[in-house]
Amino acid sequence: MKIPPELRPTRQAGGVAGFDLALRAGTTEFFTGQPAPTWGINGSYLGPTVRVSRGDKVAMRVTNEIGEPTTLHWHGMRLPAKMDGGPHQMIAPRATWTPEWTVDQPAATSWYHPHPHERTAMHVYRGAAGLLLIDDEHTNALDLPSEYGIDDIPLIIQDKRFNDDGTLHEAAVDSGTFGFLGDEILINGTHNPSLEVTAERVRFRILNASNARVYRVGFADNRSFHVIGNDAGLLPEPVQVDRVKLSPGERAEIVVAFTAAERVVMNSLGEDHSDADSIERDEFDLLRITAAARLSPAKTLPARLSAEPAIEPRTGAQVRRFVLTGTEINDKTMDMRRIDEVVPAGAQEIWELDNTTYAHNFHIHEVAFRVLDINGAPPPAYMRGPKDTVFVPKRAKVRLAVTFGTYTDPGSPYMYHCHILRHEDQGMMGQFVIAKPGTEQQVPRTLPDAAHH
Repeated sequence: MKIPPELRPTRQAGGVAGFDLALRAGTTEFFTGQPAPTWGINGSYLGPTVRVSRGDKVAMRVTNEIGEPTTLHWHGMRLPAKMDGGPHQMIAPRATWTPEWTVDQPAATSWYHPHPHERTAMHVYRGAAGLLLIDDEHTNALDLPSEYGIDDIPLIIQDKRFNDDGTLHEAAVDSGTFGFLGDEILINGTHNPSLEVTAERVRFRILNASNARVYRVGFADNRSFHVIGNDAGLLPEPVQVDRVKLSPGERAEIVVAFTAAERVVMNSLGEDHSDADSIERDEFDLLRITAAARLSPAKTLPARLSAEPAIEPRTGAQVRRFVLTGTEINDKTMDMRRIDEVVPAGAQEIWELDNTTYAHNFHIHEVAFRVLDINGAPPPAYMRGPKDTVFVPKRAKVRLAVTFGTYTDPGSPYMYHCHILRHEDQGMMGQFVIAKPGTEQQVPRTLPDAAHH
């Protein structure tokens, strides 16, 4: 199995960490001797792992070499809206975009991917995505597996279909209820991947980078393991499980114990209950793992993990309700000029998601949230850490405690949307801005035409 290389920053004036990223068209051999046209970032398929630390001032140089307009969105990053890389920050062919911000959030496994209006599904499917890891001093001091590619291993899971000549099958990406559902699995761009582990305890950072597929990740021998982190950071303490469910855009950090010379398959089991939707039902072998004959000794897993306070709704918190239908939110499809919600800086709110139809999920840019309940019941313990994306089963109601940042810019919106990419492209997305508290009623609800060029 390939391990995405870490991209080292160039240190600029004032200690700024500079990263150069180029979206490129190229060819990739998923099968030996069968080159397939693909897109990648600093390579032909996927991108490098960008690593930053809390407190870093980062400066990105993102160059578009794919031949059509695109963007690069920092999924999970808390940053000013103009630096977010959503559909308002389009990068023309052969142009370079230079966002800068200071990292101010806890350690987490985030990622980056294109976010052009109505074209995200195809851009991500062709391979333009990569991991963005955030470190902080507290997490660095914990005794967690942390040697990248050795006992701290990224797993970018994607489902694909292949034509007879080894090229990616693209016909279904922009069609059907959910868009693309594949019958083959890639991990880190590797078909039929295998991995030798050399440590008794290994941390896997799992990203579901598929267009629509939902995975229930575990092991064929039903061994238990520990979830230590959700999308937006560490859990308060490790949670022992035998499966972790991830919809598109969700991440989980897990720690798994191994014994010398054993073999095991990481797999995904489908849901078998009657309400499961088509994106939840299929089963896949994901990764063949072999443990080396001698393993480095395991560190004791810390009993306490996150130092951050739990996200709690304040008394009298603003409640916003979002009704999810086939491809609409609150009976509206995406309009690049319309501001749907105005949020005061630093707010803590409750967002209620009422899904009246088939399965969706929900991602909010800039924020971190905690899942309060699903159909009135608390979520599984492994889902109770900080998140930015949540699966919403069909006909389900989900409540979130959401904490917003303090970057005020009433003229530059963030997005909230379904992260099933076909739904997003069909318009299942809305926009919010963050304003100085007390000025919400003064914020225009329509952007000028120039705002989205």
